[in-house]
Amino acid sequence: MMHFFPWGFWLLCVAASSARGDSGSKAKSCTEVRQFYATKGFSLHGVPQAEISGEHLRICPQGYTCCTSEMEENFAKKSQSEFEDMMTEASRSAQMTLTSQYKNFDGYFQDLLNKSEKALYDTFPSTYGELYSQNVKLFKDLYSELRRYYRGSNINLEEALNEFWTRLLERLFKLMNPQYHITDEYLDCMVKHSEQHKPFGEVPRDLKLKATRAFIAVRSYVQGLSVGSDVVKKVSQVSLSHECTRAIMKLVYCPYCRGMSSVKPCNNYCHNVMKGCLANQADLDTEWRNLIDSMLLVADRFDGPSNVDTVIGTIHTRIAEAISNMQENRESITAKVFQGCGNPKISTKASSGEDKKRRGKAVTDDKSSGLGLEKLVSDAKGKLRDIKDYWVALPSTLCNEKITSSSVNEDKCWNGMAKGRYLPEVMGDGLANQINNPEVEVDITKPDMTIRQQIMQLKIMTNRLRNAYNGNDVDFQDASDDISGSGSGDGCPDEVCGKRLSKNPSTRQPEVHAIPNQSGRGVNGASSKCLPSSFLIFLSVAVIATQYLRR
Repeated sequence: MMHFFPWGFWLLCVAASSARGDSGSKAKSCTEVRQFYATKGFSLHGVPQAEISGEHLRICPQGYTCCTSEMEENFAKKSQSEFEDMMTEASRSAQMTLTSQYKNFDGYFQDLLNKSEKALYDTFPSTYGELYSQNVKLFKDLYSELRRYYRGSNINLEEALNEFWTRLLERLFKLMNPQYHITDEYLDCMVKHSEQHKPFGEVPRDLKLKATRAFIAVRSYVQGLSVGSDVVKKVSQVSLSHECTRAIMKLVYCPYCRGMSSVKPCNNYCHNVMKGCLANQADLDTEWRNLIDSMLLVADRFDGPSNVDTVIGTIHTRIAEAISNMQENRESITAKVFQGCGNPKISTKASSGEDKKRRGKAVTDDKSSGLGLEKLVSDAKGKLRDIKDYWVALPSTLCNEKITSSSVNEDKCWNGMAKGRYLPEVMGDGLANQINNPEVEVDITKPDMTIRQQIMQLKIMTNRLRNAYNGNDVDFQDASDDISGSGSGDGCPDEVCGKRLSKNPSTRQPEVHAIPNQSGRGVNGASSKCLPSSFLIFLSVAVIATQYLRR
């Protein structure tokens, strides 16, 4: 045995020397790592000049290394902040797309309404004289209500339009019949009969039908753009999990700790890390696509029978058309009203006379603001389709050529342990598909609640858009009521959760849990069933022992 010791000791030394691989008899220099570490803004105090043993490492492989525990921790923090910056940058593009589209459409629709209102103020005084001057507030209130509705106020647009026509009819009838004393009761009677004799012709019905469809469409569309932008912003601010931070550190900085500063991570390796880290974000994909599809459909409504340009931009001309209809048929309308409601009393006041200019039409400004609506819609459709797969494309966006090795160098990339091919398959998208992710430990039974809330926001907005496409108005209620119940349960399907629990059998406790309380019997009741059998065994042993002693 004593003879064997020198030879055994020598063999161990040789094995230890060869285990250093290509390091030879001299430890590798850490010059490149030191330079890189300094460029990241860290002090070189305590940074090794040459490789040291890596038993202290907690994230990187524990071979020979140029990283101390402090360096590993600093790299982990740096990788987290850099990843968050990358997420912010990736989201900025989608946000800018949606925000710029919102500004374009919102500006266009507001401009249409503003021009129509200005045209009314410019032409009505000379066209309708006293009718306009005595009822300026009536017209202002109409445009104010239209703006409030467009901005999302809970206003019944049909009722607002009906109210406008009723007030206009009352005041116009009074002006056309100044010689009579017309009471409020008489006006109520006249309004009731207005459905039969249609003093404004078909304009109120036609405008109500087209205006409501147009305003419902534009309101839901611009709100869809706003909600989409807000979702991207909030999701980009979701913090990384501890497991994700470790995985990104291992992906990006562990090659430097192993002295492989020029070796980039394998592309598939990067994808698995990103799919694990962005599993919750990928679950937005279905509802995000639904939102984009619904917005594309609503955009088609801007043209056709309910052409937004024509409907919103010519509200003032439709009002003028309605007034002209009533003025042209004033005698027959008055006769029908008198027939249905009786003759009003003659007024003792002197007749002020009807406005001098009996007829006229407001001039429509056909010049559109900025880009034409057709060009706006075409541009928006292209940009919306570009971001349709935004959430599931994020891993590929982040695993770009600056980060990972090209497919040509699959055998010369960092695979998480050494330089070589990355063998595991790439996981699917979404939380449920990360059950066997080899790089990031993901608990698929605990979805991120911030992201679940944003999924609910997308569902609510999509529902509004689909209603808008069909011409139906919906209340813009607070989405918090719909979201409040979204956190119930464990957040994943039974079949998925079952797989998750069986992933690592060693972590599952034996089936010794207490049976849930049923019919008033708890754990004690269950254990008491064992008492009779235990007593019999004890009694049997006692009898056998007694017989043995007697012998």
